[in-house]
Amino acid sequence: MGLALINGRVLTDLGFEEGHVIVLAGGRIEGVLSHEQWQAARARRSAGDARQTVYDLKGQRLVPGFVDTQVNGGGGVLFNDDPSVDSIVEIGRAHRRYGTTGFLPTLISDDLEVVVKAVHAVQKAIEIGVPGVLGIHIEGPYLNEERKGVHDVTKLRWLDEDALGLLTSLNGGRTLVTLAPERTSPQIIRKLADAGVIISAGHTNGTYEEIKDGLSQGLTGFTHLFNAMSQLTGREPGAVGAALDDPDSWCGIIVDGHHVDPVVLRIAMRSKRHDRFMLVTDAMPSVGMPNKSFKLQGRPISVSDNMLLDEHGRLAGSDIDMATAVRNAVSMLGVELEQSLRMASRYPAEFLRLGNELGRIVPGQRANLALLDAQLHVVETWIDGRASNSL
Repeated sequence: MGLALINGRVLTDLGFEEGHVIVLAGGRIEGVLSHEQWQAARARRSAGDARQTVYDLKGQRLVPGFVDTQVNGGGGVLFNDDPSVDSIVEIGRAHRRYGTTGFLPTLISDDLEVVVKAVHAVQKAIEIGVPGVLGIHIEGPYLNEERKGVHDVTKLRWLDEDALGLLTSLNGGRTLVTLAPERTSPQIIRKLADAGVIISAGHTNGTYEEIKDGLSQGLTGFTHLFNAMSQLTGREPGAVGAALDDPDSWCGIIVDGHHVDPVVLRIAMRSKRHDRFMLVTDAMPSVGMPNKSFKLQGRPISVSDNMLLDEHGRLAGSDIDMATAVRNAVSMLGVELEQSLRMASRYPAEFLRLGNELGRIVPGQRANLALLDAQLHVVETWIDGRASNSL
């Protein structure tokens, strides 16, 4: 049975448009039709006795579902604490309420045995069709202790040939690895890239030249730009300078007003085209929960002025969701709504090399969609054509 979404303001490549009917079938977008075309097709379908459910969007905004490449937790669950299918289900359910229809469960620096368990859990989740799972983000342990943030320094290590098998072991999904280029070699980065791993620089104290070497070998992204990386200075551009100087790499940004001053992000976005910036949450278990306190690898994390802080006052991920990130990009950064929504959907999908599957409302794409009200709060979501209220 197909589904027709009618009477909405649909985000197309041209912007928000009215008068379109979005037809879903087989988990994909079957057609983007005018109302007249849909009525004619419906008449033909009725003659053939093929049923189609109609969903009235009531003039609200229909947008591509959000894609979050950095989700540590949600709904009271931290992926590191329990790298299992059950955890992935709960994290996905928590973030779906805020429009996220595709995500990478993210594991911060841990023992390699935990990384193995996490990869196996994501593999199983993909195989059994857990909604929204696109792969895994392995954020560490191949990081620089000088830029470790809240990562456990005892877990950090050098990235060598021995890790290649583990980091390339996921089948059927995307693997994103955040690493410090100076904690491995250009040859290892090239081998990972050639094996299909998506590589991002983060928690790095690398020089501009070291980061550029990584970019030349297949590094394509920057994890939470400005946070936990060498900064742009007058005589050493650092990782931030390399990120903004390179026209093709993607920059993940946390727009919560705390991780980076909005003024700094506005300046950054003037130096590089907008389709290379993507919203990420770096979300922790507190998302979707009334109790915001939790433990991170045994350390207490508390909330203060909407910031998640460890016992030393360091930022420990965020309490933000993707719908809030979109609203903040509009209000804090002055980004047009259509562009903010693409920063939450199309651009991260393209970063993950899934642009032919996700991020746009065009025929042939997976039917991963979100419905937003006038205040840009999420009313409903569809993942592979299935509404959340049908689960």
